[in-house]
Parts: sequence; structure tokens; C-alpha cells
Amino acid sequence: MGASVPEMPKPVDDAGRRRGADVHRLGFAGDDAALVAALRRGDPGAPASLYDRHAPYLRRVIARVLGVDDEIPEVLQETFAQALASLDGLDDPRRLRAWLVRVAVFTARGVIRKRRRQRWLRFRAPEQVPEAPQAARDPEARLMLRRVYEVVERMPEKERVPFALRYFEGMELVDVADACAVSLATIKRRLKKARHRFAALAERDPLLRERVRASPHFGVDDG
Repeated sequence: MGASVPEMPKPVDDAGRRRGADVHRLGFAGDDAALVAALRRGDPGAPASLYDRHAPYLRRVIARVLGVDDEIPEVLQETFAQALASLDGLDDPRRLRAWLVRVAVFTARGVIRKRRRQRWLRFRAPEQVPEAPQAARDPEARLMLRRVYEVVERMPEKERVPFALRYFEGMELVDVADACAVSLATIKRRLKKARHRFAALAERDPLLRERVRASPHFGVDDG
């Protein structure tokens, strides 16, 4: 998929300690701004700390956008590779996580676009749906989630991505807009179209139809 994340340095003992090695060996205790400063200094343990701190959330965001997908680990790795290569583009180190989400969304959108060009459409078995606490225990919920992602995969990328971030991940509108690198007004318009499109597509599925009609998300405008 592109450049890979640089190999993380191995811990060293006190006799061989290098500048910044304790960042990797002990874990990074500072905030995100301090972590960005360590990355920009070239502290050898900083990339590993960046990954350890932010990978779980970014993996979840990517999964919300793509659904169940064999390429999620590769997309996650590519996200960190792109982030490390473009760190100078981060204006406010305190907003590191929001910036990383934007990089992750951009990378996931690239995967969606590639599949659109190649006309790939994947339908997965009910046991392969994205992480959801209820679905893990309820076969009907797992089937429902599968059907939801089948519908979402048929939506245009500009509607699918914010729809997943807003309604699957539960992000605030302003954060969805930031992740998609558009204005708040634009993201509201896209979400309105996405809700209408999802509802129209879901109407064709007897399992989804009544649930969508009863959902508060599809009766009123968002925001």
C-alpha cells in the first residue's frame, strides 16, 4: 500500500541508553504536545509511543468507515506512515488525535475509491461484522449489522464516510467535519443526503425497514 511504519527501536539497558530511548522503554508520560515535540526531535522511542497511544482508537475509526475488512491492519499502518511523513503539517500539536483521525479517514477513503474503480463489493458472513457489544451475543443483531454495512457499501464515498463517523462511531458534527476536512455546513448537507439515501436503500430490506422508520436519526435533520 505505500510506505510502511519505520521499525520501532528496541529497548536498551542503562549502559546503552540513547537520547529518548526511555520514551520507548518506559512509555511516554507526557501529553500529545510533548509527544509531537519528541517526534520532531527524533527521539527513537517516540514513534512506538505514538502507535501505542493512538492505534486502538484509529483502528476503530477505520473499521467504522470500511466495515469488516482484511485490509484494516494495512490501512492502520499506512495511516501512521503518512502521519510520520507529514508531521510538519500538524499546526497544533494539542490536536494530534483529531489530526490523526483526518489522516486515517483520508487513507480509508483511498481504499474505498480504489474499490469503486475496480467494482469490488464485499458481503460478509454475519459472524464477520464489525465490533459491536450487542452483536457479539445476539445472532439477530449480528445479521442486522451485516445488512447495515451492505447498505452503507452502496453509498457514495462522500456520504458513506461522514455517515459512519457520525452514526457508527458517534463523533460530534464538528469532529466529523474536521475528519473529512470540510466545513460544518458542508458536513451537515452531506449527512442529510446520507440519511435520506440510507433510508431509501434500507426500505428495500424487510429486516431494516421498520428499524429505520423508528430511528430518531431519520426523522429530523442532524444538528
